[in-house]
Amino acid sequence: MTEAKNLSEPDWAILFVCWLLASAATLGSFFFSEVMELPPCSLCWIQRVFMFPLTIVLLVGLFPFDPRVVRYALPLAAIGGAFALYHLLLQAGLVPESGAPCHQGVPCTEAQIQVFGFVSIPMLSLLVFASVTGLLALLKRRQSP
Repeated sequence: MTEAKNLSEPDWAILFVCWLLASAATLGSFFFSEVMELPPCSLCWIQRVFMFPLTIVLLVGLFPFDPRVVRYALPLAAIGGAFALYHLLLQAGLVPESGAPCHQGVPCTEAQIQVFGFVSIPMLSLLVFASVTGLLALLKRRQSP
């Protein structure tokens, strides 16, 4: 593979946007828990398990640009998104409360913050995971021959 194929400005920009989104979500998570002192529930912790390393993996793939980072980052984003979707469905009451893994501490069904009256933390998480997953899928498609 030639160097020109490996270093494409639009591809680098896509990966950079993914990193920005994941970084903003990571910093937002720290803000909610450390500044606003909102304790995370069990499902929030699981989502953090996928978001925090995603930030690092994407950054490593940026400098120098390595399009193969998609194979590591895409599963993190997709699995994290699945947990965020489950958490959102649980909060909306579409999944019975008995399906919640939160048995101690903060209940997973409680919306601690609602921006504009309906945007909860799991929804923000899902938006970031879905955006990153979509952009990484686009990047993977652009890289395939």
